Amino acid sequence: MTEGVWVLADPRAGTAAQALGIAERLGVPFRTVALEWGRGAALPWPWPTLAGLTAAARAGFAPPWPRLVVAAGRRAAPVARWLGRRGARLVHCMRPGFGAAGFDLLVIGRHDSPAPAPNLLGILGACHRLSPARLAAAREEWAALAELPAPRVALLLGGKPGAQGPMAPAVAVGIAAQLRGFAGSVLATTSRRSGPEAAEAIAATLSGHPHRLYRPGDPGPNPYAGFLAWADAVVVTGDSVSMLSEALATAVPVFIADPGGLGPRHLRLAESLVAAGQARPLAAAPAPFARQPLDETGRVAAEIRARGLL
Repeated sequence: MTEGVWVLADPRAGTAAQALGIAERLGVPFRTVALEWGRGAALPWPWPTLAGLTAAARAGFAPPWPRLVVAAGRRAAPVARWLGRRGARLVHCMRPGFGAAGFDLLVIGRHDSPAPAPNLLGILGACHRLSPARLAAAREEWAALAELPAPRVALLLGGKPGAQGPMAPAVAVGIAAQLRGFAGSVLATTSRRSGPEAAEAIAATLSGHPHRLYRPGDPGPNPYAGFLAWADAVVVTGDSVSMLSEALATAVPVFIADPGGLGPRHLRLAESLVAAGQARPLAAAPAPFARQPLDETGRVAAEIRARGLL
């Protein structure tokens, strides 16, 4: 007896969003299984196992087993393979480490240079939850943003690449100052990786210029999707694969700001998006350009159906 679709949700929001985004686009009910990692999660398990999970998380794994498992991240791979031993078909985002051939579909960003394989689907950027329907709903929910002067430019600010710490306030000031030069208004959001100093620097730089600033932890609902739904252009720092990919769900020009210190992986991502005509580097006075919304998550969902995995 099988239950349907399980989504293995990593505690990291950006990783979980890749699996959740795919499941949401399949249009069928699914169960979200929250993964809680124990000490064993740091080990590169070469075989299917639940050993990386806490005892409490392992207790939640019981039949009926799923027909399809959607997961993301290296740590979730041995857990997915354990369910595969119990008959589940497996869809996995990002490099799984060991056992790549055992997955029915691997969804890996082209910037990670995956080797060709029958079960591989290379995509631009990463999957996410910002579907066309969600953008349309956000445009209605945040209709008040239309009162801000055009062109409205959404600024998505990350942090230092990797785990190098928060963004230097001077970098945030430089990016915000560029936007003041060409934006009628700025819809700015920082991330937890940005750090409070960078957020304050953004606020000070945009003072006196029409803008809306959201910082993690601010009261009220998060306007992130509304910012993207109402933007006439999007500027996003090149350190965040997730925010870059979500920005590409819009139909407006996307510009990549360099926060400094980008490694080869993030540089390859930026180069791949520019080469595909989906983004351009941020210049002092960026020229608008035409592009089509990128819906790689929808393409993955269609591929799952085409391969008969659902």
